Amino acid sequence: MADKDDLRSLLKRLEQLNAVGAALSRERDLGRLLELILDAAQTLTGADGGTLYRVTEDGSALRFVLMRTLSLGVRKGGQGEEPLDLPLLPLYLQDGTPNDHLVAVHAAVHDTTVAIDDAYDSARFDFSGTRSFDARTGYRSRSFLTVPLKNHDSEIIGVLQLINASDAQTGAVRPFSAGERRIAESLSSQAAIALTNRLLIDQLERLFESFVNLINQAIDEKSPYTGGHCQRVPRLTMMLAEAAHETAEGPLAAFSMTERDRYELKMAGLLHDCGKITTPVHVVDKATKLQTIYDRIGLVDTRFEVLKRDAEIDALRRQLALRPVVDETAERGLLDGLRRQGQELDAERDFLRACNVGSESMSAADQERLRAISARREWRNPEGVPTALLSSDELENLGIRKGTLTQAERDIINYHIVSTIRMLESLPWPRHLRNVPEYAGGHHERMDGKGYPRGLTREQMSWQARMLGIADIFEALTAVDRPYKHGMKLSQALAIMRGMREGGHIDPDLFDVFVKEKVYLRYAREFLDPAQIDV
Repeated sequence: MADKDDLRSLLKRLEQLNAVGAALSRERDLGRLLELILDAAQTLTGADGGTLYRVTEDGSALRFVLMRTLSLGVRKGGQGEEPLDLPLLPLYLQDGTPNDHLVAVHAAVHDTTVAIDDAYDSARFDFSGTRSFDARTGYRSRSFLTVPLKNHDSEIIGVLQLINASDAQTGAVRPFSAGERRIAESLSSQAAIALTNRLLIDQLERLFESFVNLINQAIDEKSPYTGGHCQRVPRLTMMLAEAAHETAEGPLAAFSMTERDRYELKMAGLLHDCGKITTPVHVVDKATKLQTIYDRIGLVDTRFEVLKRDAEIDALRRQLALRPVVDETAERGLLDGLRRQGQELDAERDFLRACNVGSESMSAADQERLRAISARREWRNPEGVPTALLSSDELENLGIRKGTLTQAERDIINYHIVSTIRMLESLPWPRHLRNVPEYAGGHHERMDGKGYPRGLTREQMSWQARMLGIADIFEALTAVDRPYKHGMKLSQALAIMRGMREGGHIDPDLFDVFVKEKVYLRYAREFLDPAQIDV
């Protein structure tokens, strides 16, 4: 009968071991995975206590990661638990010999499982630290089972140590059985594989994120006016996504995200403007209408100075011609005319300077005055040839109705989204990131199908792409680091976006969440100047 009970117990533990193995392979969070390994080991072996160590990155020591003692209620090192601040256990002594007096180090260095029936009777290893713990807590650490964790390259990556196997009937401390040793070794093997896979995935994700940040850094160094944008838009997008995830009513009540969904959207946000790496910097940074590599308004200023100089020379010549007849009235008329002409030229120059500064809208009257000045004024170039005051390119730029970009330059700017889509669609995305190109590539589309580059409608876009669109617009309206505009106050930005909501530009349901849940305010408190927060 006892044999049958032992067999049933063994089969039950094997079933638990299989279930634990499946759970280990599914767990994506490294911290939770480590806790799962130790908790499962204690459950499968009946251990009251347990410690999990990891080999440090330089491979020189063991680091305490988790500590558990069920009977004392001790849980340290896990998420939301008391941190473990214990010294490292060096694997080798100063003379290069293995640090064999510590049982956990011995198991790691020699890749061997160590079972000890009673630590107080063992002279092989130094248990002074254990005895110190026992003295402080009134505990008695007796039986030990120490198992190394070895990855697929046969490298030791950690150590699992179990303490005080308990009798299922009486609760008395007993030695670990041979069966429990095999189960612990089997679990350690599965745990090492799961842990190694998780570490590899984490390393690849960190590498990928570093590569993404490298792209944004390149854009930042190319143009400091867009680098902040590349960081702020993902943050605002995630704020809106979390608000939508928490929404329990309305069209977004069914929207939810897993951790993988969050990571996918985060990556899309970070990469949404990666195509800007192909955009000429003089277009991205165009702060005034006449700016190219430099602001050409200085050339226009020079031409006005030439016109004023020529007017003054002409007046002086005519004044000299009057001197033989000494006509003071005529001379005074010449000087008054020269002064009026100078004032007129100064007014026109100031007007062109004002035109050069981009604004939300240039009036039709100002555009007409600009054309009239260009048609009326000529200056003599360095070769002495009469030339129009403004070239056709300068006239086109100064006449820009809104902002600082010509239509050709806007097309160059807009092409960045085409570059973004091409770049992202060329990558072999894993399944959990396959939507990144769609999310990132849709942030300039409109709900009414009038956006670019594909003219998608609301129904053809994911919620995530629509979120990125709202975040991109709001960040642009409130950003204070753009060369051609001041950052708007919240009330002004929200008023403009309400108009976009009604005009079919942005998703109305998402914008309602954006406003109702005060996503804009949380973002503003983190990123905007306090003077912009007026609602």
